Amino acid sequence: MDAYTITRLEEVGDLFDDQYPGKMRLMAPKLGTEQVAFTHRQMPPKSGGKGGYGHSHKTQEEVYFVVKGTLQFKLGDEVVDVPGGCAVRVAASTVRSVWNEGPDDAELIIVSTRLDDADGEVEYTPDFWPA
Repeated sequence: MDAYTITRLEEVGDLFDDQYPGKMRLMAPKLGTEQVAFTHRQMPPKSGGKGGYGHSHKTQEEVYFVVKGTLQFKLGDEVVDVPGGCAVRVAASTVRSVWNEGPDDAELIIVSTRLDDADGEVEYTPDFWPA
């Protein structure tokens, strides 16, 4: 493996592919990371998981860093407002979802352990955060 990799955000495809508001870019594959998953998410107002499902993980904790804006996090039964410049650590078993109430776009970085089978790690909770 190379000693380092530099990747511009614009070089990474959008996971949502215009099927969902905002953009979600999984940076780890392009960076070639071996241990760390690093995801950038751009969230326009009134976007995120409110009115939909939540998710948890079998073993993987996540750290969410709000770069810009204020986001609402539903963590278990609690809803908390998290402003830019703050990080939130979420234990693997905690059901979570994130929402941008607005009025401006928000940016979020999600960091976790990189897994070969990330889909097998996620557990979804339907109707987690009613609108």
